[in-house]
Order: sequence, then structure tokens, then C-alpha cells
Amino acid sequence: MNFLYEGITIKYDEMGNGYPVLLLHGWGGSRASFAAVACHLAQSMRVFNFDLPGFGESESPQELWDTAHYAAMLEAFIKEHCEKPPVIIAHSFGGRLALHLGSKGIPLKMVLTGCAGLKPHRGIDYYAKVYSYKAAKFGLSILGKKKKEEILHKWRSKAGSSDYQNASGMMRQIFVNVVNENLRGLLKQIKAPTLLFWGKEDTATPFSDAKIMEAEIADAGLVAIEGAGHFAYLERLPQFLAVLNSFLAKQQSYRP
Repeated sequence: MNFLYEGITIKYDEMGNGYPVLLLHGWGGSRASFAAVACHLAQSMRVFNFDLPGFGESESPQELWDTAHYAAMLEAFIKEHCEKPPVIIAHSFGGRLALHLGSKGIPLKMVLTGCAGLKPHRGIDYYAKVYSYKAAKFGLSILGKKKKEEILHKWRSKAGSSDYQNASGMMRQIFVNVVNENLRGLLKQIKAPTLLFWGKEDTATPFSDAKIMEAEIADAGLVAIEGAGHFAYLERLPQFLAVLNSFLAKQQSYRP
């Protein structure tokens, strides 16, 4: 399905019936990143799974967006499509957008996994490499092992900042904008119950970030996953889905 915003076409899947929930992927990902979660939740909820602007099949912004601009797009979508304050489930870059929406009191609940948004711990080249490589690795999981390894080998052979270098001019500028943002000031404005699902071996958004979010978001709980990294929600998918079922039990039983 398509959503038109400021002249750009944004692709999303709508599945299921019930309480509305938005799925927001990380940098370098697409709605395929949350496909398994979407299928699970669609059994009991109305799921909106996005290709955020500049990713997947969605068109890129034509001007320099920051995360507040991405969040404003989502706010417009929510006003048009959601009859109730939605649940937001977000990973990494998508978490930045969730923090904005949460600070404005828009979602009913939030689930943040490997959420970005605090002061960067490393340089831009590092994040370009980590975000895009890990998104590619998990996005290619539907391919056969041999084909997947061929593609990843080609990716590894490029320079560490290849994702940044090969991005379109505007998305490259947006990447710089986004990575340098520090959204910590939004945390204390968030009142929605927030579940943090975090890999303790996450090197892109370290576990220390999760502890800060747990301390500064008014109603937050942290689920720490031993041995998992930045994609803990996929690395431990059955556990993640079980946690969602518990946290969203009331919303899963809702019928319009």
C-alpha cells in the first residue's frame, strides 16, 4: 500500500484486524526486517509495517530530513489511519522516531529494541558499516546460504564506509544528520509504558544506552538478552514474540 507525504510515496503493508501497531525498522533495513513480527502480530492486531522514506521501496526525501521530520510523517499517517493511539515497535533508527512520538504523547505503548538516539559512541564510518551490514545480513536470511554468503562477501570487500559513500546524495546527508543527533532530552518526556528488549552484546547501540533509557523513561522495563547483539529481536525471535504477547495482551484482545 502507499502513503503520500510531501510528494513522496511511502510503501507499507497493512495486515490483520484489531488494535493498531506500527513497526519501524532500522537504518539500512526495510519492512522485510519486521516481516516475521508482522505476521505474528497480525493474528490479533492491525499491523502497519513500513519501508521508511529512503529505504526498501519507499522514495527518498527530496530535502534534508532529520528524525523529527520522519516522526512528523508518521504522526500524519497515524492521524489518517489509526482510530486509537497506536502501539509502536521500533528497532535502531526506527527507535529514534519512536522517541519523538513518545515525547509527544502519541503512542499507547512502545517496544524499543536496540534503540538509537543517545550521544554517538563512535564515528560515522563505523555506524555506516555496522547498520548496513547487519541489516543486509538479516534481510538476506530468506536466501539460500550460498547466495547469502556470496552477497555478504561482496559487501565486506568494500570500504568500511561504503554504505555512506554509495547512498544517494540526500540520504548520505540525512545519515550524517541522524547519527549526530542526541535525543536523550526526550526521554523524560515519555509517559507511555515502554518495553526495552536489548542484546547485551550490542555494539551499535550498547547496553549502557538501554540502562539510561530504563532510568530516564518514566514507565520503562528492560529485558536483557545474554549473548545477543544489535538484532536481538531476530536473534531471539521466539523470546521476543513471547515478550510481546505478555506486554500487549490487552491490546491483542481488543476488537473494534
